[in-house]
Amino acid sequence: MGAFDIIRNILHFFNLDSELEHSDSVYEEIKKGIIFRGTNLWILIFAIIIASVGLNMNSTAVIIGAMLISPLMGPINGMGYSIATYDFDLFRKSIKNFSFAIIASLVASTAYFAISPVSTAHSELLARTSPTIYDVLIALFGGMAGIVAISSKQKGNVLPGVAIATALMPPLCTAGYGLATAQPEFFLGALYLFTINTIFIAIASVWISQLLKFPIRGIVEAGRKRNINRIITIVITIVLLPSIYFGYRLVKQEDFMRKADLYVSNISLFEGNYLLKHRIDPVNNKIVLVFGGTTLTDSQKTAIIGKSADFGISDAQISIEQGLSFNSLDEKNTEVYNLKDQINTLNIALNEKVSALESIRVKDTFGRTILDEIRAIYPQIRGCIYAESYFYNDTIDPVSKIPVIIFTVHKGILSEDKTKIRRWLERRLKSGEVRIFYE
Repeated sequence: MGAFDIIRNILHFFNLDSELEHSDSVYEEIKKGIIFRGTNLWILIFAIIIASVGLNMNSTAVIIGAMLISPLMGPINGMGYSIATYDFDLFRKSIKNFSFAIIASLVASTAYFAISPVSTAHSELLARTSPTIYDVLIALFGGMAGIVAISSKQKGNVLPGVAIATALMPPLCTAGYGLATAQPEFFLGALYLFTINTIFIAIASVWISQLLKFPIRGIVEAGRKRNINRIITIVITIVLLPSIYFGYRLVKQEDFMRKADLYVSNISLFEGNYLLKHRIDPVNNKIVLVFGGTTLTDSQKTAIIGKSADFGISDAQISIEQGLSFNSLDEKNTEVYNLKDQINTLNIALNEKVSALESIRVKDTFGRTILDEIRAIYPQIRGCIYAESYFYNDTIDPVSKIPVIIFTVHKGILSEDKTKIRRWLERRLKSGEVRIFYE
């Protein structure tokens, strides 16, 4: 089987022709979905109220439920399909019904938040105020999945999933929250996210409708086609550029958070002072540190701030505050003073123990280090025992600690080689009293 046959067989799995609905059936379904009156209108209002309650109470499950029953996808797909097929009558109806749906949604959500006793902006609300390039990708691929599902005989549960993924309802509700609480940043941020979702779902519908070659339902000149394509390009550019900027900011903030967490972990204990709490603000590149213990001097604060350069956040604004300070207490209080002295003593002893343990750990593996180094020259040496022992004698000279090394040798070592090994070890161990044995 040739490469061409393999590629053709692979492409066969992606072929949609056998599963596509008749173009007239697709047209009727899209046309029916753009209508907002009666049942669809009531469902939309109920879904908006449910989503508003979910945002108000910070309940993800309730928000997902509202998105499942929302009928907002209909007119958006209608706009995309009508542009692809140059059906301007359908496009006008889609715009009209979609605008009515937006107004009804904003009125319902604003009314709810105006009378709600809970006015705190929780994380679910805040998440709908800073759209990024990732929201563009979600809307684009979600819209593609939606129009493919509408065009297919096997629709399955794709449309509810698309409604959840593209999240059209929560931004509208957040915009209503911004209106009800007179916070324009919430209103504008959420409305921008809703615009991103709407436009890129519609663009996805245009592309897939053209790809599936739905029949053109209007007569249009070549010049008008070019104008339509030019307008689409301009709209995409205008909407896309701010989202790329916000996406870049999001990546920078995540990177700052990661580096700041490492920095905070490193300075949690500094010269007897303990980090009681901290606050990281990735939006403004700020870190607030609150220490307890002895009062930090200016040089100590400078040293703490200077360590931020080791983690790549030297440009961060670091504020150091003093929490519980023994120096600020009445030094005449003997109990407090003794407690301070004991803590400092224990801290010094702890550091000494850590240093001693580290030294022991290094010495425990030093025999391996010597063996690895000497075997490069004398491969017949197969093993090494290294230890430090006290040398006692019958004179009045002080007791000294000397290194003792025992080499396990596979073959004999010449006497001149033993002399070279001794000289090397004396330089390596910085001791002229090395005891060397061979076995």
